Amino acid sequence: MAATDGRARKQPARANSVWLTERPPLTRKADQPAGLDLDKIVAATVRLLDAEGLAKFSMRRLAAELGVTAMSVYWYVDTKDDLLELAVDAVAGEIALPDESDAAADWRDQLRLLATGYRDMLLRHPWAARLLAEFINVGPRSVAFSNATMRVMRRTGLDADRTSGALASLFHFVYGFSTIRATHEDRCRAAGISLDEYFAQVMAAISGRPEFAETMELSSRADYVRQGRSAKKMLDEDFAFALELQFAGIEAMRGRGE
Repeated sequence: MAATDGRARKQPARANSVWLTERPPLTRKADQPAGLDLDKIVAATVRLLDAEGLAKFSMRRLAAELGVTAMSVYWYVDTKDDLLELAVDAVAGEIALPDESDAAADWRDQLRLLATGYRDMLLRHPWAARLLAEFINVGPRSVAFSNATMRVMRRTGLDADRTSGALASLFHFVYGFSTIRATHEDRCRAAGISLDEYFAQVMAAISGRPEFAETMELSSRADYVRQGRSAKKMLDEDFAFALELQFAGIEAMRGRGE
């Protein structure tokens, strides 16, 4: 939806990203709310998405949160998708980037920082996973993260033509692992139960059923529940070990021919 007030204009052909679409400079109108700017709109968008999720988000709901009219928001963005793309880039800025000034720093530590930061961002903002899959993510914070991962991966010793595959393996794993965990945690919040209670309910539901006997015998998750250990700690340990497997794979492939 484009603005239909004083900013109405013939819309150019849309690019693939809000970051690749030029908008004319804003000229403040007398009836525009004082103190409203794009940064505040994006910050409010992130807060609403965190609190209510992507399905309930609307420009009207956002305007009510800000105490303005919907048309005041459209003064700053052309569409809801543009705003969502700005929001997902904003949360990408929460991911800590490694200090690359130390040439002797271990690439494993730097990749671990990036991967863990990416996971934590996805867990804080469950809605971001879907948007990361929908947009091309060429905002400045997303690009800074992407460039950092590529620079660190180049230090691993992998052949240059294999670094993109290594990055895909690592960060697709992080994306999938984190998205599934975030979905479970989101459902637990909606149901008013803890993640520990959720796992206990799952184990109780399948315990004693013959088709799950081998699962119960082999799964470490069953032991966690029996011992009363934290489900979050279990998932953190799984994630940490899976990262080490990724690093071991990178090391194994260094210098290997076709």
